[in-house]
Amino acid sequence: MQQYGLEDIRNLVLLSHSGAGKTSLAESILFTAKVITRLGKVDDGTTTSDYDPDEVKRQISLNLTMLPFEWEGTKINLVDTPGYSDFVGEVKAAIRVSEGTVIVVCAASGVEVGSGQVWAYSEEANLPRLIFINKMDRENADFYQTLEQIQSKFGSKCVPLQLPIGAQSDFQGVVDLLTMKSYTGSPPKEGDIPSSLQTQVDSYREKLVEAVAEIDDSLLEKYLGGEELSLEELSGGLRQATISGKVVPVLVGSATKNIGTTLLLDAVHSYLPSPKERDVIIVGDSGKQETVEPSQDASLAALVFKTSADPYVGKLTYFRVYNGVIDSNSQVWNSTQDEAERIGQLFVLRGKTQEPVSQLSAGDIGAVAKLNVTGTGDTLCSRDKPVRIVPIVFPEQIFGEAVYPKTKADLDKLGVALSRLSEEDPTLKVSREADTGETVLSGLGATQIEVAAEKMQRKFGVGVRLETPKVPYKETITIPAKAEYKHKKQTGGHGQYGHVFLALEPLSRGSGREFAGKIVGGAIPRNYIPAVEKGVNEAIQEGVLARYPVVDIKTTVYDGSFHPVDSSEICFKIAGAGALKKGLSQAQPVLLEPIMNIKVRVPEDFTGDIIGDLNTKRARVQGMTPEGGINIIEAQVPQAEILRYTIDLKTITQGRGSYSAEFSHYEETPAHITQKIIAEKQAEKA
Repeated sequence: MQQYGLEDIRNLVLLSHSGAGKTSLAESILFTAKVITRLGKVDDGTTTSDYDPDEVKRQISLNLTMLPFEWEGTKINLVDTPGYSDFVGEVKAAIRVSEGTVIVVCAASGVEVGSGQVWAYSEEANLPRLIFINKMDRENADFYQTLEQIQSKFGSKCVPLQLPIGAQSDFQGVVDLLTMKSYTGSPPKEGDIPSSLQTQVDSYREKLVEAVAEIDDSLLEKYLGGEELSLEELSGGLRQATISGKVVPVLVGSATKNIGTTLLLDAVHSYLPSPKERDVIIVGDSGKQETVEPSQDASLAALVFKTSADPYVGKLTYFRVYNGVIDSNSQVWNSTQDEAERIGQLFVLRGKTQEPVSQLSAGDIGAVAKLNVTGTGDTLCSRDKPVRIVPIVFPEQIFGEAVYPKTKADLDKLGVALSRLSEEDPTLKVSREADTGETVLSGLGATQIEVAAEKMQRKFGVGVRLETPKVPYKETITIPAKAEYKHKKQTGGHGQYGHVFLALEPLSRGSGREFAGKIVGGAIPRNYIPAVEKGVNEAIQEGVLARYPVVDIKTTVYDGSFHPVDSSEICFKIAGAGALKKGLSQAQPVLLEPIMNIKVRVPEDFTGDIIGDLNTKRARVQGMTPEGGINIIEAQVPQAEILRYTIDLKTITQGRGSYSAEFSHYEETPAHITQKIIAEKQAEKA
């Protein structure tokens, strides 16, 4: 495979709301570029990019997919991404290694929630973009209405580069406002502009020329002087305007009919930047960030942006080379882990096919199998010039499910499967909840966790049940109490004797547990006090209300008695535990529940609904801050009420809201809820 210079590469990410047709557009692009000979269909599970069995089954993209091809002497690394918000980690990774984006909007459903989200991600990453209005052949497809939505949502800098000829079942092709020609059918035939469209074409061309002229003083002078701008001047100006983000060209077509794809590829080639035009931010030895110009002659700097665990090939590592070159069968330095890494055969991936290459140079994207220490976000470089590339920032986990193995055999393999999954997807996190004894798999939403469970079964043969995680309640006491316990057994030979008096007192919230010994006059020999403490510490793990750990309590052993022959450490341990249990019952125990600090970000029009919903969840709203059309609501809410909050929030805000939560403190659980929890615990025990 030939090597490409930095200026001959385009790294491009396809973004959209779920269902706008990215995968079909990717298929149409590969067909137009003659990489595939027939168009696959999402419904049939035959597309190049949705090859994963879970994707075929659900008919949505779940992973980013690399789809490289050549166009007009340029190598284009196209990345197809999921549109479903649970898989935004893949989107963030793809955006990070691209220089430009194509945002796909459906002509029938218009600008949706996801369209706004991916626009915001592109802004954040400062990426030049094109918008492609897809599905013009669909019922209810309306180019002008969709364009109006795009301009009201994303600004007047979104300017049509093309207009459609016909719509819905009558959609035939497009008019290009730069060349002033029509292109109909597939493959496109060039022709004259239909006379019925001439007025609209003239009006929109005027807007396009004006937007381009404003970028460059010399063009503006010519334009204002009434001179005609040449096609070269317009093209050059549009490229400059698109790369600087001052203009976002809007194109139109139908992926499944393969109309408009050729012109889209020409636009990607002509108007989006190459890796040469974007500086690389690296962290040098000093720990300071520096901006360097990308070069194939510089020493190696490559960023790992995805890891996939394949049961047959093993681990597959996707990386983007920013500087220098990387060779097959060589050695590199992983500066993130401070370890050397052996590189085997390099590949270029296209869907599930792997094409071996001997080297990859700056600007390009590839993969390698079976790396030992390298994970997502790591930098590969040369050992004598170590650098780090700032890693990808992934969103925080907000939704968890407790994972239970179905059988004994599944239990043995569960740990390995979970660690492989979280290595593959940095937005998944596995944690062991000490208080409830559960293993919790957290991610960005219910679908993501379900897919992870299916993947464990398919890839690693581990069957699991998913359940709502238990809430780590605790118990405490509200008044001081004293209790006495005598452990006495007489059997043949040595008896058993331990006798303990305990004083219990409540401590302020969050103090933990304290133990003190105040024995006077040797009522209990000193060497038995640790045994009493051991008994108390074991018994304190299970309270008397609902068997939750007891906290915020001080236990003092202040008296007792012993037998010179029959007493032993075990006897005093049993007595300590018995006295504690008795004391807890007398000290008016209560249940404590974890309270979370929650920050909900919602568009202004949903604020009332969200506050109303939080009130039904026993939340205390602490304040609200408006921020550019969004309200940030801060509240304290019991953890038990927000275990499924991701789903509620999505429903109320139609997917426009987001939230983060962190543990704040424990406080007393209301009596009616305590009763319910105690009843549940008893039923569980029975």
